[in-house]
Amino acid sequence: MTLRRKLLLVALCTLALPVAGWLYVRQMETLLREGQAQALVASARAVARSLVAIGAPLPAAGDGWYVQPAVNPITIDGYGDDWAPMTPWSQPLGTRGKLLLASDANGFYLYADIRCARRTRADADDPGALHADHLILLLGNAAGQRRYLIASAAPGPLEALPLDAPVPGLPDRIDAWWQEDGSGYRVELRLSPALALDRLGVGVYDGLAGGDPLAADVRPLLRYSDALSHELARLAPDNMHVRVLAPGGWLLAQSGRLGSGGRQPGWFASLVYRSLLADRLQDAEPWAEQAPRLDLPEVLKARAGTPATVWRWGEQRGTVVLTAAVPIGAPRHPSGVLLLQQASRAVPLLANRALFGLLLTSFGVLLAAGIVLFAFATRLSLRLGRLRDAAERAQLDDGRLDGHLLGSHFPMADAEDEIGDLARSFARLFEVVGGYTDYLRTLASKLSHELNTPLAIVKSSLDNLEHAGLPPAAQPYLARARDGTARLGALVRAMSESSRMERAIAAAEPEDVDLREVVRGCAEAYRPLAGSRRLECVLPEAPLRLHCAPEPIAQALDKLFDNALSFTPPDGWLRLSLHAVEGGAEIELANQGPPLPAAMQGRLFDSLVSLRDKATPGDAPHLGLGLYVVRLVAERHRGVAAARNLDDGSGVAFSLRLRGMPRQRLG
Repeated sequence: MTLRRKLLLVALCTLALPVAGWLYVRQMETLLREGQAQALVASARAVARSLVAIGAPLPAAGDGWYVQPAVNPITIDGYGDDWAPMTPWSQPLGTRGKLLLASDANGFYLYADIRCARRTRADADDPGALHADHLILLLGNAAGQRRYLIASAAPGPLEALPLDAPVPGLPDRIDAWWQEDGSGYRVELRLSPALALDRLGVGVYDGLAGGDPLAADVRPLLRYSDALSHELARLAPDNMHVRVLAPGGWLLAQSGRLGSGGRQPGWFASLVYRSLLADRLQDAEPWAEQAPRLDLPEVLKARAGTPATVWRWGEQRGTVVLTAAVPIGAPRHPSGVLLLQQASRAVPLLANRALFGLLLTSFGVLLAAGIVLFAFATRLSLRLGRLRDAAERAQLDDGRLDGHLLGSHFPMADAEDEIGDLARSFARLFEVVGGYTDYLRTLASKLSHELNTPLAIVKSSLDNLEHAGLPPAAQPYLARARDGTARLGALVRAMSESSRMERAIAAAEPEDVDLREVVRGCAEAYRPLAGSRRLECVLPEAPLRLHCAPEPIAQALDKLFDNALSFTPPDGWLRLSLHAVEGGAEIELANQGPPLPAAMQGRLFDSLVSLRDKATPGDAPHLGLGLYVVRLVAERHRGVAAARNLDDGSGVAFSLRLRGMPRQRLG
């Protein structure tokens, strides 16, 4: 991975800033909602106290029978089709029945549905009617109360039997309708709206189960109150929806409506708020707006005496609704629950605005930091690349170091940072390596020059000893000394030859020659030297002309042949080939022998590098200068020298690719 990518990955750590900001905005939004909830609870408490203070018509503590407004006209026939819209809010009657009460301008309606698989039947005027299945209906007003017996031996209309003395304002006759099936029976009746009933009692008696045949569950009647709604309209804050509920959750009065709360946010802002910021918001419940009973958690909590708040999604997009429920009257025995609702778009808008501002700033800072880090990484990569290129250019093709890149001329050596320290360290290292390389390169010429004089003294001394008449026993030692002197002379001549070859190659004059004839001549000269080895020569059919120096090429082939001959077994083979390539020619000398070591293939043509083992006494010394001369010849002809192992593993091949020498123009 490049340095720029690493620094860009490091720059991604700044993403922690917008994440931390997002958490901060969420916390801020939560605190903002908590503050608004506390303010709404205070407003709800103030309205509840005001209702108690002005003596508003609030219900008494305890349960009551709720009378719903009739949704549609009701026909007294004992069937529940007309009651279907009000059935979800039926009230339990005993353990196996449900009761529905409704009223409109035409009367007060009662519908009782009793589930009973086995029944005992009797009409209301039968002597044993109180011991059969029946209903006890108790009606009460300001003058008193009166009980009625409702029973029938068969489905159809019936007349309720009064059980108590007449009471002013209460009827002596009640017409009802009885229907039954295999699951139970149903009773439906209508009373006059002029009765002014304030309480109602209903009792269900099962003839098989027994019990008190006259028992009835008497409760006050609860209705939606227009007078209480009018008082609420005077006390309710603007743009809020306020409702008064009975302790059982029945709606007694309501006023006001939820305001829009400001500009409506777009769909994207609503999505962002819902996905990233909103916490603990319940889904909207549109049915709760018109439901006669609200069994909500906040209502149950307020009925227990503890104020409660809850946030919900509004029906309109991007709107949240805050609901506060507080008890009315004594907290332990409240006479009702005040439900105050407020719609707000300010909270989502403020939270979205803060989040967008934070994200915009964070990503702006992140983008700026990324650009700065990318620019810094690019500059750092370029500087390191210049340092790398300079280190690669410092070594010339012949192994010497470029003096123009050493010392203070090394790139970025004047920089004051760590890269400058690295550049100066490279410069000092190259100065040391360059000095040592120059010493090694001139060591052969220095040794050859210094060894000539003492070698001549040794040779003259040996000549004098030979004429001095040595005894026969000393003659072998003299011959051994002469052999050593000859080997030293050959060594000195080889070292001198290397220096002369470099100068000769550099000063060689090019000419147009047929390279095929040069290679053929060399091959014919090598055949006597090959001995028992088989030498093949592969040449092109047509002449191959090249502008080159034939003498250095022949000398390079001599070095290659000498090297190949030393590694080829006595019964092995050698193959010298020439063929044309794009832009020049290639000479290849392959021989049978051991493969090249992988570690040495890149250094074969360097100076003072040899693959031969140590020379044994009597062998000619090998200084590792032959292949170095081959490389110099190839470079003089703008080519390259290479070595490779043969594909079948039988030997190696050394190639000399030549492109020719540049032509000189005469001025």
